[in-house]
Order: sequence, then C-alpha cells, then structure tokens
Amino acid sequence: MPDLSAFYPLISIIVGAAVVIGVIWVATKLMWKVAEPNEALIISGLTRGTLETREGMDFKIVTGKGALVLPGLQTVRPLSLTLNETELKVSCVTSQGIQVIVDGVVIYKIGDAPPFIANAARRFLGQQPKMESQVYNVFEGHLRSIIGSMTVEEIIRERDKLASQVRSASGVEMEKLGLVVDSLQIKDLQDPTGYIQNIAKPHIAMVKMEARIAEATRNREAAEKEAEAEAMIADAQSVSAIRQSVAQANAERAKANAAQAGPLADASARQQVVVQETEVAKLEADREEQKLQTTVRKPADARAYAKRTDAEGQKSADISAAEALARRTELEAQANARRTELQAQANATAAAAAAGATKLTGEAEAAATKARGDAAASAIKAKALAEAEGIKARAEALATNQDAVISQQLAENMPAIVAAAAEPFAHVGQMTVLNGGEGVNQMIGGIMAQVGNYLPALSTALKNGRDAAKRNPKAPET
Repeated sequence: MPDLSAFYPLISIIVGAAVVIGVIWVATKLMWKVAEPNEALIISGLTRGTLETREGMDFKIVTGKGALVLPGLQTVRPLSLTLNETELKVSCVTSQGIQVIVDGVVIYKIGDAPPFIANAARRFLGQQPKMESQVYNVFEGHLRSIIGSMTVEEIIRERDKLASQVRSASGVEMEKLGLVVDSLQIKDLQDPTGYIQNIAKPHIAMVKMEARIAEATRNREAAEKEAEAEAMIADAQSVSAIRQSVAQANAERAKANAAQAGPLADASARQQVVVQETEVAKLEADREEQKLQTTVRKPADARAYAKRTDAEGQKSADISAAEALARRTELEAQANARRTELQAQANATAAAAAAGATKLTGEAEAAATKARGDAAASAIKAKALAEAEGIKARAEALATNQDAVISQQLAENMPAIVAAAAEPFAHVGQMTVLNGGEGVNQMIGGIMAQVGNYLPALSTALKNGRDAAKRNPKAPET
C-alpha cells in the first residue's frame, strides 16, 4: 500500500480552498439580487443614485439585471411594472346641461424609463394599491371637464376623440406620478334623463317604418311571383287543354272528311258544272248587250248627233245673216250721221268766213256755237233714224224667217230642256234596267217624249212674242 502521508498537506490546502470558495459563493448568492422582467429593484442605503434620481432621495434603480446588496448596509425593495386597471364611473353634465354617466376603463403601468420609475418609487413604493384611487381621481376631473364642453351627440359619435382628449389632458399629471396610460376606453354612456332614447326614437321609428315597408315590399313581390307562377301554371294547363282539343277536333274532322269524301266529290263536280253554266250565261248576256249597242244605241246616237248638227248649223247661219244685216244698217246710219256733221261744220265755217273780220269775236263764237248745236242735233237725228232702220230690218227678218229664229232659240235652250226632263233621275244612286237594250231604248224614249211635250208649248210662246213685237216695234225685244 502506497504511503500517502506526503500528500496530506496538499489535500488540506485543496479542501480549505474549496470551503472558502463555497462560503464565498453562498455569501454572494445571498447578496446578489436580480430584477425580474416586470419589476424594478429600488436599492437604498450605502449607494449613489443615478443621474435621474440624484435630485431628492439617493437610491439606485435596477431593471433587467442584477446588483450586489450588502446586508445591513443596503435595502432592496421591488417595484412592480405590470399593468394595472382602474374602472371609471363618472357622473358628468354636458354643454347642453344634460346629466350623463360615463363608464370607462383605464389601463396603465409604471413607465419603463428611470424618471417614471423614480417618480413612482417616491409615491407608491410599498403602497401600490393606492395608485388605483389616484388614477381614478385624475381621470374623473379631466373627464368631467372635457364632457362639459361637448354635446351628447358629440359624445356618442366621437368617443375616440373624447378618450384622446382625456389622455392628453391627464398626461402631465400621470407623468408626475410616474405612470403611463396604455389604453383609455369609454365602455358605456348612461342617460338618466332619457335624452339619448328620445334622440333615438325618430331613427328607430324610421328604421321600423323602412323595415315594415321592406317587409311589405317583399310580401308583395312574393305574392306577385306566386300569382305569376299560378298564371303560368294556368296558361300551361290552358295551352295543354287547347292542344288536346285541337288534336281531338283534327281527328274528328279527319273522320268527318273521310265520311263525306264521296258526297263532297259529287257536290264539287256539280258546283263546277253550275260555274261553267253561269259563265256561259254571262257570255251570252254580254253578247246580247254588244248586239244592242251595235244595232240600236249607236244608230240612235248617230241620228241624234246629225239632227243636232243640222240645227246648230241652221242656227249659226240665221244668226250670221241677222247680225250682218244689223251691222250694215248700223254702218249706213253712222255714215249718214258723219256726212251730216261734216256738212254742218262746212256751213258753220262758210258762215264764219262771210261774217268778215270786222265782226266781233263774240258774234263769231255765238254763230259757231249755234252751228255746233245744229250739227249735234242733226247727228242725233241721223243716229235715231239708223236705229229705227235696224229695228225695222230685224222685224222684217223675223216676219220673213220666223220658224228659223224659233228653231234657233229651241236649239239654244235644248240642253236646259233635256236637263229639266232628266231631273227626276238626278238623285238615283243606282238604276237597274230590265230587258237589256230594249229597256234602255224605252227609258230614252220616255225622256224624249217628255221633251216633245214641252216643245209645242215653248214654240207657241215664242211665236206669240214675235207677233207682239211686230205689232209694237218700239216695245223691248223678248
């Protein structure tokens, strides 16, 4: 067995060193304080404060790290940096004088910066529960002040603005307390007077009315759709029934046609025969009418045209002869009057020349005036004699050719006579003449017979007028 006595001193040194190290480690462990992430260590006693804490009390702030604390010489106390919450229930009066109760919540904490921690340590170290009442008092005052400058409508519509103004107004005071506001929320706004409810009533009524209108519209549209669907169903049923009826009618019609095919063929054949016979009868009637036109009407029209032409020629000849005789007589009378006027002027000129230059101008004018008067009287006398000669010649022509003059006047008045005879037929819209061409000839003959009845009376009246003119040539001509 080896001899270990030589190693005992070395072992004693090692053990002694280990014990010393153990003691030092335990002492250091007991004196070394480490701050949690959500807290700050406030070390007071044998220490020097930081630059932020030298004014006032001297203490050291440790956050997020450790520090050596000498027992008996220094004191270390933690200051929580966690969030805190304070409920707000503040009775306020708006600018309209309306009382409202504001329910809110303030979420705050001690600031992370050393000045905030120093301020909070001076005020709340060891008394952190008091922070809630302090914060409530700060926000209560500012909340009342700001709501007093706002209306109820603004508070309802602009809650974020209200919260922002309250936070801004309380910022300085909260900084003095070492606190930072993380959030301020207005949770509710109570209205003991019922003002908000009264404001909402018109809108509620409007919404209800719109809801009823919308519901009624939807009901109406649904009813219309249902009616349209029912109408479409009825139409489809009707169309189906009509198609069935049409198909049945077609089937029955086909059966009837098949049953009547033989009689219909016979009737069709007989119908064609009757049609052909009718066409033949029409052609025969047209032929007879053409025959009557050729043999009766056209010769009658030719004879009537010849007679009318002869009468018009005789009339023109008689008128021309009478006018020529009257013109000749008138020209002779004018020539005689002109000769008389020239003779009178010559006599006046001779008388004026024989008077001489020694007679007074007045006597010459008197003689000339007398001569002109005599000449005018002679001219009037000659014209009267000429007119008398013309009347006499016209009377002689009437006496010698009375029948021709009467015929002339009858020819002139013939259209009016025929029109008067045909007047009863003027208002006949459609006239049917029986017996073809013979019936037409009978009708024309009746009209001419009526005209013939008027001719003797008219001829007698004209003759009587001419006889009266011959007996009294000075009477006006009829």
